Amino acid sequence: MPEHKAASRLWFSGLCFLLQILNILLFAVFVRYSPESSPGQCPPQLNCSRRNQDPDFQQPRFQDVHIQVLLSFGLLVAFLSRYGPGSAAISILIIAFAIQWAVLIQGMFYFFLNGKIYMGAQSMVSADFCTAAVLISTGAVLGRVNPVQMLLLALLEVTLCTLNEYILLSLMGVSDSGGSLTIHTFGAYFGLMVSRVLYQPHKDKRKREEQQDKGHQTDAFAVVGTIYLWIFWPSFTSITTVHDNAENWAVLNTYFSLVASTVSTFILSPVLYEESTPRMVQIQDATLAGIAMMGMAGEMLVTPFGALIAGLLVGLISPLGFRFFTPLLRSRLKIQDTCGIHNTHGLPGILGALLGTLLTLLATADTYGYRLELVFPLVAQGSRTVTDQALIQLSALPLTLLLATLGGCLTG
Repeated sequence: MPEHKAASRLWFSGLCFLLQILNILLFAVFVRYSPESSPGQCPPQLNCSRRNQDPDFQQPRFQDVHIQVLLSFGLLVAFLSRYGPGSAAISILIIAFAIQWAVLIQGMFYFFLNGKIYMGAQSMVSADFCTAAVLISTGAVLGRVNPVQMLLLALLEVTLCTLNEYILLSLMGVSDSGGSLTIHTFGAYFGLMVSRVLYQPHKDKRKREEQQDKGHQTDAFAVVGTIYLWIFWPSFTSITTVHDNAENWAVLNTYFSLVASTVSTFILSPVLYEESTPRMVQIQDATLAGIAMMGMAGEMLVTPFGALIAGLLVGLISPLGFRFFTPLLRSRLKIQDTCGIHNTHGLPGILGALLGTLLTLLATADTYGYRLELVFPLVAQGSRTVTDQALIQLSALPLTLLLATLGGCLTG
């Protein structure tokens, strides 16, 4: 056993060294500063439509997104008292590696010109988005895979996540600024399929017992993680829609959705569980569900009361999911979902995509005004009808599920 542990440590150390050296060499060969970061405009040869290329891109907004990925997700996966500190540390490692790898892979798709990848602040935002999907996936296998396997998962998922994102946003013209599909749905079902392939019936019972091992440390992590969600996720949702006042809809809709989904937890949890007050982990999960719901619809005309209704309904999914769906996944489909990402990211992401499709059908030039060109540029230009755009939005859902499940099976 000591020899096995020593070998594992060497494998881990060696893989970290090799991956970092690989990133350094690839950066040296391909990566250069982007001309879009200068006062001049982005060259037309680059695919700069992926993210906002405003030369006045605000550094504080990028910091909000980066803090959201680094702290919120790092704390959210630390809810098992046995694995908490270690999982938070591994999350930081995954973030550090995935951001570098995502800059390279996404650069090949979006910012590649004359044999070079031109990166700026927008490249980092895109990398943070992709890293968020990887961190969601790790929630399904937390405590069941070692750090070496986590790094391999990140290596493969960043590549497949970028492919899915490129197909949806660039080739199909899907509007999904906050990532209902590209982040929440893809990350959740990718991780669930990895968990399914790694299912080990003899260890399943022991892992369930470990999952029950929760203490005061759990609530402390959940409190801090939930606070960071409330503070920084509206910036995360709206960072790609910064055009004049267009970001206001995404910020407001996200806030309304997460407050209503939080109230839903206090409505349903006392009915389903013996505690009169929900645990902080349950409030944290409801907050995530409300956020995922607004990933696609956030920049659309949801209206404040519509965002409240959507948040109220999706907030019911988290407690119902943990009470009924999670045991069903484990017993029938042999999927051990450690952090419950199916309830907090998967189902809310799907519902968010369906809500976004419905709102696309209702979009008109009269109601959106100048924003129509920002949210649905092809519709505003007349190259697509609203019905065509809605069908494309809808078709993106099964495509994302297909790529996520196939990629998760391969990775597992």
